[in-house]
Amino acid sequence: MSTPPSQATMKWLLFFGLVASLSVSLQGQTIDDAIMLRGRELQTGNLYSHDSWDQYWEGTVKRTNGNIGRITTDTNVWSANYGLGDRLNVIAMVPYVWTNASQGVLHGIQGFQDITLAAKWNFLDRPWTSYGALQAFFVVSGGLPMTDYNPELLPLSIGMGSARVSWRGTVNFQSNPGWFVTSTTAYTWRSEVGLDRPYFFTDGEFVMSDEVDMPNVLDTTARAGYMKRGLMTAVSFTKQRTLGGGDIRRQDMPFVSNRMDFFRVGAMVMHPVPKLQPLAFEVALAHTFDGRNVGEATTFTIGLLYTFNGRPTP
Repeated sequence: MSTPPSQATMKWLLFFGLVASLSVSLQGQTIDDAIMLRGRELQTGNLYSHDSWDQYWEGTVKRTNGNIGRITTDTNVWSANYGLGDRLNVIAMVPYVWTNASQGVLHGIQGFQDITLAAKWNFLDRPWTSYGALQAFFVVSGGLPMTDYNPELLPLSIGMGSARVSWRGTVNFQSNPGWFVTSTTAYTWRSEVGLDRPYFFTDGEFVMSDEVDMPNVLDTTARAGYMKRGLMTAVSFTKQRTLGGGDIRRQDMPFVSNRMDFFRVGAMVMHPVPKLQPLAFEVALAHTFDGRNVGEATTFTIGLLYTFNGRPTP
């Protein structure tokens, strides 16, 4: 028996809320910024994100669904960043995710999602004019599911069940007074996803297989702000484009390889806690203004980061 239309729509709404919130929460963990720890420094902490929305795009058509109320996704990300040298950092992130609908019969799911490991190399750092310095970074990262969750329970599933590898390039101009401008772009390869059934239907095609090809993803972020003496504040503009995949069919359930594109604007502040340095707090807010097969999400993030110094601060 097929899933009733209202339940199918409810499921994929939750799914896209989860994807959007995870994207925002991971951006605060230094993979895509111009911050580097010095050799033998260790920074660790937690960032908690609360994502909420009640409208979404089905393909490019914006819709609502009164059967589910407001969709919320909460994500807690533990992170650790260690300086192998002044120009080489390694990063680890572990997210724990909860999903919930305020109305209807669906129950949320919680659990560990995918571990992310990354290496960040600052291969260029030199004065550029008398006003500041030009920096360039290369990041390679990978992710694997931490638990044997079922990716077909979308959107109640806590993840996509796909291994991934990303290559990222970042260019930053840091002025002497403290203002900066950053541009970063990443290409993400995603592995096939295995299903518990020998067939599926996607993008207008019926396929006899239990292996789904996942489209790769390209994302770009432009950021501008101020960073000096421990204070960092910035606004960002992010565009994600999925390189393939189909739209959600009208009144149908989501599928793991669906196209998910969005344009998001965000702002953040990070500052040392008075009299408790090197403890710092971070607060961020982001909103999705346009998209395809995603929710019109607003995400609030707050967290604490502590830096263990490997050598005295000059």
